[in-house]
Amino acid sequence: MVAEPVSDTTLKGRVSKHTVELLADHLAASSPSFPRRRFVRAALKGLTELELKARIIHVADALADALPKPFPRAAAIIQGANASAPETGPSLFAYWPLCTFVERYGTDHFDESFAVMHGLTRLASCEFAIRPLLDREPERAFTVLRRWAEDRDPHVRRLVSEGTRPRLPWGPRLKALQRDPSPSIPLLDRLYDDDELYVRRSVANHLNDISKDHPDLAVEIAGRWRGRGRGAAPGTDPGAKRAAPRSEWVIRHALRSLVKQGHTGALTLLGFGPAKLDLDAFELSTRRLRFGDTMGLHLEIHALADADLVIDYAVHHLKANGTLSPKVFKWATRQVKRGERLVLDKRHRIRPISTRRYYPGAHRCEVLINGESLAIEDFELFAVE
Repeated sequence: MVAEPVSDTTLKGRVSKHTVELLADHLAASSPSFPRRRFVRAALKGLTELELKARIIHVADALADALPKPFPRAAAIIQGANASAPETGPSLFAYWPLCTFVERYGTDHFDESFAVMHGLTRLASCEFAIRPLLDREPERAFTVLRRWAEDRDPHVRRLVSEGTRPRLPWGPRLKALQRDPSPSIPLLDRLYDDDELYVRRSVANHLNDISKDHPDLAVEIAGRWRGRGRGAAPGTDPGAKRAAPRSEWVIRHALRSLVKQGHTGALTLLGFGPAKLDLDAFELSTRRLRFGDTMGLHLEIHALADADLVIDYAVHHLKANGTLSPKVFKWATRQVKRGERLVLDKRHRIRPISTRRYYPGAHRCEVLINGESLAIEDFELFAVE
């Protein structure tokens, strides 16, 4: 891989003079007539004043001015450069603007855009670029994707799953697939047992997306995959058990949001059914907290039967309208034997985060075991900053 001089260590700093020049070299190698100097000059003008996504768009727009028109002529140059580029070349930040160029300028040229993405996605994944075409011509797009699900290149197979995720982070949501994910399900059925963890991880994240809009459907799909597929070698997958099918890790990762929410079907599928327990104690270290303070949680339970336990806690935050909104946090996963006494302690800090505003007043803390509420205690938050 080409070493990149590091001056700005932020994520946006990875789109820099260095990566712009690497991109220019990439295209000039395919087309000697590519106006390298003009492109670099336009791409660098005002670049350092922009944030990451804006930098990518800025470079993509500079590409639009430098590459020939109409789009199919530009696509031919990009395809030629992609075909000769080593996979161990510059970082994705050099190639990412090419994906964005296809996303912004290729929507009227379906065949050429898909052809470019097929070769480009091994250099910088095209999951954002494919989404406008999915919105615009879904039936035609899914016809191509069904073929790509059998492609020999794992980057292309991953794009099939990642590009059709209804709730892809940083990307616009695919609202039609949020309403009805059925077009993508046969693709996931083909890919959940893929040879590459890179692909299987995308499938798990895709099913997790589906679970947020169709939780019961996600559990149904995971149930079909349960026990199928080939065994995983020890250490192949994070969390995989020896000789367990590779699908086991995919299912657990895919249902993680539902487990956190205490969805009964997801917990039951994963072996966390209703637990027979006695509560001996649930205590908070304080009933009054200032903003920034830490609260201790103490739990004692007595197992009445052998069980696998998922132990979470929910903090019910006070909202501006006076209602409470729960946020679930992970605590522990344990196996217990009949008669065993389990003692757990946890510290929870009321700290500033960008996605939550705190309000002074009455809050609650709740213990959840295998999705069922075991105990609730009240506390007061005051002196909110």
